[in-house]
Parts: sequence; C-alpha cells; structure tokens
Amino acid sequence: MFRFASLILANCFRNRRRSILTVSSIALSLCLLTVLAAMYRSLFLESDATPSQALRIVTHHRVSITQPMPVSFLEKIRTTPGVRDSMVSQWFGGTYKDARDPRNFFARFAVDPSRLFIIKGDIQLPDDQKLAFQGTRSACIVGKTLAERLGWKIGDRISLTGDIFPVDPQFTIVGIYTDPDDDLSLYFDHEYLRQLLRANGQSSRGDEAGVFLTEVNQPGDVDRVAAAIDKQFEDSPAPTKSESEHSWQLSFVSFLGNLKLFVLSISGALTFTILLVSGNTISMSVRERVREVGVLKTLGFTQEMILTIFLGESMLMAGAGGMVGLVLGVVLAYIVQHSGTAFGALNLGVSPGIALFILFVSVVIGVLSSFIPARSASRMTIVQSLGHIG
Repeated sequence: MFRFASLILANCFRNRRRSILTVSSIALSLCLLTVLAAMYRSLFLESDATPSQALRIVTHHRVSITQPMPVSFLEKIRTTPGVRDSMVSQWFGGTYKDARDPRNFFARFAVDPSRLFIIKGDIQLPDDQKLAFQGTRSACIVGKTLAERLGWKIGDRISLTGDIFPVDPQFTIVGIYTDPDDDLSLYFDHEYLRQLLRANGQSSRGDEAGVFLTEVNQPGDVDRVAAAIDKQFEDSPAPTKSESEHSWQLSFVSFLGNLKLFVLSISGALTFTILLVSGNTISMSVRERVREVGVLKTLGFTQEMILTIFLGESMLMAGAGGMVGLVLGVVLAYIVQHSGTAFGALNLGVSPGIALFILFVSVVIGVLSSFIPARSASRMTIVQSLGHIG
C-alpha cells in the first residue's frame, strides 16, 4: 500500500468538497463516540481510583436509600471486626439560590468533622482550616472546583433552603479542600443539623441517618465486613445493605434504567450511521472512476493493486476523521465534565486505550465501507470498465 501512497493521497483531494464533508461527518460521529466511551469506562470499567476509596464501605437501608436508619447503628458498626472507623454521611439536599440554574446544584453532606479526614483520607486541607472546621459548629468546607465555579472564598457566608429537612442552615466557609475523587461537594457538621432539627421540633429526624460511611483495615476485608454489618441488622426494623463505595456510586446510575445497554446502543447506532455515510460516499467515488480502473489495468495494475488503492483512500479519510474526532471528543469531554452538571462527578478523561479504540474503529469503518464497491470495481475486465457509463 505504501508504494501507492502518493497516488492515494492525490485521489483523496480530487473532490475536495466531498472529502472534507466525509471527514467531517466521520469526525463528528467519532467525537460523540469518544465521549460515550469515556463515560462507559468511568461508569462500568474503572475500579476504585485510590487506595483510600478501596477501603470504604457504604451502608444504607436495604429497601431504599430514602428510608432512614437509626443513628444508634453507628456504634455497632464501629465495633464490627475489621472496621477502622465509621461516621454518618447524611445527604442534605436543599437548594442554593436559584434551583433552576444547574450550576447551583452540588452535593451537600452532613458529616462528623473529627472523622471525615480519617475515613476520606484523600481530602487535602491545611491544618488551620481543619481545626476551624472541627471547632466551629456552623462551619463548612467546599471543594476547590466548586469554589471556583461559584466564586466562593474563605470567610464567605452561604445559605441553603431545606427540602428534605425542614431547616435552612447558614454556613461560613472555613476551608477549601482538594480531592482527586470529588472536589465538587460541601461538607458540614452533622451535629449542627441535629441542633437545627431539635430547635425546629424535629428531634426524631436528628436521630436518623441516611448513610453510614465506614473504613476497613484493608481492601480484602470489604466483602467480609459488609456481610458482617448487614448480618447485625437483618432482623431489625431497618435492615441494611452494605457495599463498596464504587458499587454504591453505580447504584445511582441504575435509577436511569439499563444505562449500560443505552450507551452501547447509542454507540452502535453511531458506528452504523458512520458506515452508511462513508459507504455511500465511497460508492459514489468508485462509480465515477470505473473507467479509470480499465485504464489502470491497461497500464499493468492488477486487481489486488486497484483494490489496495481504493481501500487506502477510504482508510486515509476515515483515519483523518478519527483523529479529528478524537481531538474534538477530548475537548467535548472536558467541557461536559466541567459544565457544573451531575456529569462533573464522572472521570471523562480520554485514556490511551480509548484513543486507540477510536482510531481502530475509524480504520475498520474505512475498510468495511469501501471493500464491497472497491472489490466489485477491481474485478471488472478492461472492456467492462472502459465501456462503463455512470
């Protein structure tokens, strides 16, 4: 194929408009496919990203995550063999400013400040900010990316309007943390929430917990400890389900239905569409050049040489579309991840494996879309080719 490189390159530019449109259509489709592949890898293929994550277990109500559990479960969980420590991690919900603006949506958790940095060891925060968070009841800390998005700085006061809980807490930002797994959240003191509920005549709500976050001694203990925790509460009014943090995160995806099938179906549809577009374009190009096949055969070109030239042209255009689409996909994935939506929690980075997959798909598309018309044209005799009208 390489000895015909100059001829293949020249043929690709014979009809520049058609070539540009073909490359563009392939690039746009593969751009979307790149983002879908990054999303699929983040949701279903990545294991716990850090050693700290691999040690964490999430315990919630077996029936539904909306069902609360008694806070008294916490002491039993802490005494379970293999557990290093445990705390309440209560989703607060609520709204910040205008709920219609997706940029104002972010995770808000009520936690134990004295245990947060032990259990979530990936959180990095200066010591003075840690002390301020642990010593001030109405203090909160926010992720660096979230602070940059909303223009927050240390010392700012923010207010939330409760929906799940009938209270409207006010916080003072005393720290801005970094976390390779999640720096888009707000953490505040769970005891502050309990005080607000008691003041509002909702003491019983303060004695309930939505989730317990537990750290075990070593990754190999996760399954055993999770089973032991659930066994303790299997006959209680609030039976539990304990699972790894990664499995817990995937459970939210299941609320959308079979997302894995959905992503695969969209990816398949995109690939099939590219094949149709590319195949139609290559077929038009081959039909217009059937007479040239007769001329080439007259000059001594064999059937295999002609087939190689046509396949080379298709693979070159598809490969160019794949590279352009890959670059656009990287940019689009970055924009989606930093758009301030729920997708910000996903790692949409395009790995080398995804890049190779997209380039491989582009080459396969080039071969499949051109093989049948190119083979038909290359098998024509000289008389058939020169007598062709089309």
